[in-house]
Amino acid sequence: MEHGKSTKKWPAVGPGLIVAATGVGAGDLVAALVAGTNFGLVFLWAIIIGAILKFALNEGVGRYHLLTGKTILEGWHSMGLWATSYFGVYSVIWGFVYGAAATSSCALALSALVPVLPLWVWAVISGLLGFLLTWMGQYKLFEKVMNLLILLMFISVVGSAVIVLPELSDIMDTAVPALPKGSLLYALGLIGGVGGSITMASYGYWLQENNWKDRSYLRYVRFDSMIAYITTAVFTISLLILGAALLYGTNTNINGEQGLISFATILGNELSPTVRILFLIGFWSASFTSVLGVWNGVSYLFADFVYTVKKHDVNKEQLSKTKAYKFFVFWLTFPPMLLHFIGKPVSLIILYGALGALFMPFLALTLIYLLNSKKHLPHKEDRNKWFFNVLLSLNIVLFFILSINELVNLFR
Repeated sequence: MEHGKSTKKWPAVGPGLIVAATGVGAGDLVAALVAGTNFGLVFLWAIIIGAILKFALNEGVGRYHLLTGKTILEGWHSMGLWATSYFGVYSVIWGFVYGAAATSSCALALSALVPVLPLWVWAVISGLLGFLLTWMGQYKLFEKVMNLLILLMFISVVGSAVIVLPELSDIMDTAVPALPKGSLLYALGLIGGVGGSITMASYGYWLQENNWKDRSYLRYVRFDSMIAYITTAVFTISLLILGAALLYGTNTNINGEQGLISFATILGNELSPTVRILFLIGFWSASFTSVLGVWNGVSYLFADFVYTVKKHDVNKEQLSKTKAYKFFVFWLTFPPMLLHFIGKPVSLIILYGALGALFMPFLALTLIYLLNSKKHLPHKEDRNKWFFNVLLSLNIVLFFILSINELVNLFR
């Protein structure tokens, strides 16, 4: 019997849903819509595989935290200076670009909903709102706002998909799993985009905030991760359904995040203006969860990085109160505002995509080492089973290919 099993109540919603929702950004909305528009329902399989692969990553981060009592940053540091150096350099560069890209995404949705301010003003407002909600490190407030946004995402997008379900009757034959000619990289991108981002490494800090601290919570973490990525799969499949039901066979193109605005207009024309507003609310919610989740979660990682490298003895439960945490929230908010004046939000999002793809193979590779290491997990039963090693290895291959492809596209 697991320690403490009889005294704990099963949690209703855990932090896994926050991790997954943070990883679903506007770029993932575009990818799923384009998949439905161009290929009908053929890529349902890719979304399901993507959710399974992300489950393995999320469960791995949570399991490492619970079994060792250490953060993932401490695990990286134990692997050598190269690992912490990679994260340190990467987080500063990525954070600067992401701060502009994520708020630009929010701005696109807000300017479509309330077209009274310039795009850059909405972007600045989005950044400031994220700053105010995370600067003081009040986790419970952050959690409540995130859960509300997740509910909005789910109701608006899944609700829109339910409305168009009758339109699928003529294209159900496209649901047969296949890989159309020339679509391999596209399918891999769809698999890679299902709820995955750097904030997966933040899962342990959010477990800590929920007082999930030892091996007795392993079942909770697995259940939490499973529910999170089932929900993410349903959300992404809903976007695929929307694209397939309304645009498959019409030769309509959805280009970039601006395409989401165009698609919302199509929804308004085909169904009703209310559905257009509903979809735009879902677009904004997906974008703003990515702002809030990163502002909070990656700031934890950065603060842990600073104090781990400096070998300062800091209570990990108080990281959100530290100067390093507050610095990174500031770094994500204010310096990136300079990039808004470039006036090319979609280009920023493409650059963010290229940088984002470079982190996931690093996370999967380090998890394979940490979760198979006798040094970190002395008891054999705690170490990875073969199927988790297979799933993590597939993540490495997938994200390595995607990162190479993103970098090639960036410099074309």
